[in-house]
Order: sequence, then C-alpha cells, then structure tokens
Amino acid sequence: MAKTEGRLLLCVILLTLGLWAQERKTDPTWLHRYVPELAETESSLSSDTCHYRAMFGEGDKDGHIFQTVTRFGEVTLDTNGQCRIVSYEREEEIYFVLEGAGNLRYGDQTLALRRHDFTYLAPGTKHSLHNPSGQSLRVLVMGFKIPPSIAISSPPPKPALANLEDAKEETVSGHPNSVLYKLLAGLGSGKRDLIDQAYVMDSFFWMDFAPGGTNWPHHHESAEEIYLVIDGQGEMVAGGGMDGIEGRHPAKTGDAYYFRPNCTVGFYNQPGAKSYILAVRARVPLHEDAE
Repeated sequence: MAKTEGRLLLCVILLTLGLWAQERKTDPTWLHRYVPELAETESSLSSDTCHYRAMFGEGDKDGHIFQTVTRFGEVTLDTNGQCRIVSYEREEEIYFVLEGAGNLRYGDQTLALRRHDFTYLAPGTKHSLHNPSGQSLRVLVMGFKIPPSIAISSPPPKPALANLEDAKEETVSGHPNSVLYKLLAGLGSGKRDLIDQAYVMDSFFWMDFAPGGTNWPHHHESAEEIYLVIDGQGEMVAGGGMDGIEGRHPAKTGDAYYFRPNCTVGFYNQPGAKSYILAVRARVPLHEDAE
C-alpha cells in the first residue's frame, strides 16, 4: 500500500512540474507599447491630480524582466496639480518635459520647467512636480537602479537642468550621417553630454532622422535601451542575436520600444519626412551586483 501511495504521489509531482513547464513563458527580448492606448496606473508619485501611465517598469505588466530600468512612463498633471514627494536611495532619475510648463520642487528649492527641459535627479534627493499653470503638464519620467557595488556620492545642492535647444546636433561614430544626435545626459565619468552626472544611465539622447534615414541595426551586449517615437513614422528594428537577425515593425508617433541586452535595435525612417526619437540607454549590473 505504501509503495502504491508513493508512486501516486510521484506521478502527481511529475504531472504538476510538467504542467508548470508548459505554462511557463520565455521572457521577451523586446517590448512594444503604444502610449495613447495605455491606461492610468498607480505609481509612487501618483496623486488625485498627478496621473501616471506606465510604459515600462513600475506599474507595467512585464515589470519583472527589467534589470536596471525601474520606471519609464508619462506623468500628466492637472491644473494646480501636484505629484507626491518621492526619494529613492539607490535610484537615479531623468525628467523630460513633453508639453506645458510647471515647477520642479527639489528639497526646499523650486525650479521652473518649460517644454523640452530635462533634469537629472540624483539618488537620495526629495523631489516632486507641481503644475501652477492653466494648461496640462506632461513629463516623461525615467528611473534606473544603481547596484550595491557602486558608491554613491552626496547629491548636488541643485539639480542639473538643461533644454533640448541647448544641445548641438552631431553625427555619432559608427552611424550614418542620415541621423543627427543631441547628446543630453550621460555618465559622470564622461564629458560629451550636456549633463554628465549619472551612475548607470550612460546615454540619454535625441535622434533627428532625415527622410529615408537610419541608424542601422546594432546591439548592446550589456545595456537596456528604450526608444520613444516623438514624431514621425518608419520601421523599428527589434530582434536578437549577435548576427543581427531582426524583425522590422511599423512604428509611429507614440510608439515606445524596450530592448533587452544583446537585442538588435535600429530604425528606418519613412522616405518623405523627418522623424524624431527620444532614447535612453542604461548599463545592466553584473550578476553579483544584482543580488
């Protein structure tokens, strides 16, 4: 009798494991979101007058696959609206004003924000957004986790603030002249960007594609990357592997794409008009740092 019960138990365990294996899904190498169709989600900075739509990371259904990206989403503030005050001990952020004007409250300071302003927010700083204007304020919010192996300095007394118009357009080595870059923010060890203060966010940049232009398919072995189509349309490249095996997908204004490390990424612009893409790339931690 004991042997029979033992065999029955073993069969149940094997069957359960088999069903679990069949249901378990492989994590995707890339993700796509169309921002206008995204529903409002709860986030750490949400309030009754501060509305957050998650594209990737916090509040997103696939939030478990991200390694360095903690959030990438759009905040919309009502007139006289205010977000919750937030502070992240081991997380750095970038805010980019998509539309409208408002204020950034940083500690006991208040800084005015206008369209296409962007700011780097160091870990450990208390900050929030406020909209005293008579129009809607939309801000792109990006957050990145800093692994324990990286030492964090005391935050600066004032946040670094710049505007898209302050950056010059230039070509980047390894990419064709049909796309011009504005290098907005990068690592504290660098000197090429308008703001060089980050720990793991190694490149925040704007791409201006000529009609029919491309930045060619490529990949980053140890970085996550996100493209947000600000204006225009074309074909987004998303795929995997060292040999550049790729898929080409129609892309339009409001499309956002996330690419895991070593995923092929690129963009082919439409032939008749320009396109503009805002992109960010962040280094992924070593395995021992992820613990």
